[in-house]
Amino acid sequence: MPHTLSRRRAALAVVAAATLITALFVVTTRSRADAALVLVSQGKPATASSTENAASPASAAVDGNAGTRWSSAFGDPQWIQVDLGATTSVGQVVLQWEAAYARSFQIQVASAAGGPWTTIYSTTTGAGGTQALTVTGTGRYVRMNGTARGTPYGYSLWEFQVYGLIDTGCSGNAALNRPAAASTVENATMPASAAFDGNAATRWSSTFADPQWLRVDLGNTQTLCQVVLQWEPAYARAFQIQVSSGPDGPWTTVYSTTTGTGGTQTLAVSGSGRYVRMNGTARATAYGYSLWEFVVRTSGSGPTPPPTTNPPPTGGFWGDTASIPAAQNVVMVKVLNRTNGRYPDSQVYWSYNGQVHSIAEQPYFDMPANTAGRMYFHLGSPTSEYNDFIEFTVGPNVFNGNTTRVDAFALKLAMRLHSRDGYDASVGETEATFAEDRAVTFQRFSDAVPAEFKHLATIQAPYRIPSPGNSPQFRAGGQYQNYLTAYASQNGLPAATSDIFGCAGPLANNAAGCAALNRHVAHLPAAQQSNPANFYQAPPANYYAKFWHDRAINNLSYGFPYDDYAEQSSFISHGSPQWLLVAVGW
Repeated sequence: MPHTLSRRRAALAVVAAATLITALFVVTTRSRADAALVLVSQGKPATASSTENAASPASAAVDGNAGTRWSSAFGDPQWIQVDLGATTSVGQVVLQWEAAYARSFQIQVASAAGGPWTTIYSTTTGAGGTQALTVTGTGRYVRMNGTARGTPYGYSLWEFQVYGLIDTGCSGNAALNRPAAASTVENATMPASAAFDGNAATRWSSTFADPQWLRVDLGNTQTLCQVVLQWEPAYARAFQIQVSSGPDGPWTTVYSTTTGTGGTQTLAVSGSGRYVRMNGTARATAYGYSLWEFVVRTSGSGPTPPPTTNPPPTGGFWGDTASIPAAQNVVMVKVLNRTNGRYPDSQVYWSYNGQVHSIAEQPYFDMPANTAGRMYFHLGSPTSEYNDFIEFTVGPNVFNGNTTRVDAFALKLAMRLHSRDGYDASVGETEATFAEDRAVTFQRFSDAVPAEFKHLATIQAPYRIPSPGNSPQFRAGGQYQNYLTAYASQNGLPAATSDIFGCAGPLANNAAGCAALNRHVAHLPAAQQSNPANFYQAPPANYYAKFWHDRAINNLSYGFPYDDYAEQSSFISHGSPQWLLVAVGW
């Protein structure tokens, strides 16, 4: 990749500088037009046709823990089912497969544990990874019925999540990505904002004491009708849901219990306020209070505040922003050590345009205007093999930049850009990805991708996971040189596999075509090729890129050179930039 912004963005930087001062790209996630999706399976009773051993029970797939899994015996067919406790209208099922996935399976519903079963989804081309399936059906029991394995092993799911549909009279999530605060946080990787980010893999956790509270600012007065709490195992035995017109009260209690059960609690409430908080007064465990998600549903009687683009967390992962000095040039850059104690600040280095400093000696850099550049980061020493970079162009009054996985993954990186007009956006790996050890990330990659991609986790380990275009196995003469060629030819875009991954050769000036082949949507009508719900649904596809999208803030990542097509990349740009935070992880 050239020493510029990832491919097409270099050419668009001038246009972006002119247009993005007045235009914001806002990512929103919508469910059915007439209903809202709520996770209803977590912590519910689960059974299966078989288990590989006692360490992989059916319950492990519905416990909300992405580190535990159900695994079946090594044979076909196999099934896993969950009892929702009551008849439920089902709108979505999310399957998070371990490497032992189903090639052919059905999602089925029934009113009784033994059936009869109604199939609401079926495939014979399952590709593993994380599958978010839109379905329509009603039942108390929901099961995945596997009929053909994708590997010689059994069927194995990290998580089997069933989402029910709530009537639109009480819908939406007024708390999603709103500013949050808490009485305490256990550590920097578990901030208050993690309970309001829509990501079930991140969480808020308090210190180990009573009482504790978690609060969200809805932006203006809203009429509440429901609160959904998705507890981690550290839950509240006694707590109240409270509302107020001010951040410090006085508080009105709209729900109270002394017999909380944890799991997912869907609470009917009635009250109005701008601020909503969970006030925990008695823990159920020796640990603190911890919530994966805190959802606030409203009746729509109050005005809806304007959406924000991934607004900043309060302290926590991004730290203190109030003390960042003003830039004398264009934007003040602050580099953050988020290696979870692996390296001290004195061993986290940044370099740009001949300057090399550790965070300990100089955490700030006053960025001047430049035509194109990269800032590199090294761990351990200024010449360490553990290194990665961000790339950018900076105009007199605009920042354009991105994190990138086009060449390889080497270090976990995230950027947060804040402008003087209030714009605040973050891109890069999620806080949950930063929180896990490097070896875990490498293993998760190997577990998540098909066989053709697994070697990427080892050929340059432990320093990086190269993109498939940089692997000899996908080039001429390599074992997988024809991985994408047939699919490309069938869809009128003949090219070598390495040229497809690299958007080179005949695809060098065809952003739409290259993106469609990498995402496996080239066979679809053009109008459907920009819908992320259609991406990576079957092989052959760029599963390296998919992995980094699945672990990126708002699922936006640069996994191949034209990944910005349909606005799916980790590119951010805005005028009047005030500061840029860059988090460097292990």
